[in-house]
Amino acid sequence: MSDEPTMPLPLDKALTSFDALWSPRIVTRVNDYDVRVAKVEGEHVWHVHEDTDEFFLVLEGELQISLRETAGERTVLLSKGAVFTVPRGTEHKPYAPSRAAILMFEPSGTSTVGDRHDEVPDHVDATTGHALGS
Repeated sequence: MSDEPTMPLPLDKALTSFDALWSPRIVTRVNDYDVRVAKVEGEHVWHVHEDTDEFFLVLEGELQISLRETAGERTVLLSKGAVFTVPRGTEHKPYAPSRAAILMFEPSGTSTVGDRHDEVPDHVDATTGHALGS
């Protein structure tokens, strides 16, 4: 991304530009943060981001995020329009019972599978995000 002026980008257009699941696209940057969109379905992987929170906004469908916290394990349910922030250092696993679209906000260079994670299944892209259109 450059310092040149940008044009508005409809998120539905961004989402129709790719088909891969669990493979986020960077739609813009805000200071040192990426704004990423992803299509998701099924399970991601248990993982943790040691030094950063992870923000989720559900654009379409439903997302469940299981959390392993000091008090035990729990799952939060996010429907369309809902937001949730996973606190840094919290092990979590996103899951979408059917196809959904999400927006995430996190520092540029943050891996989709965190700093520590379970074995990454083939359907999960371990990436720091892809440019839109790739």
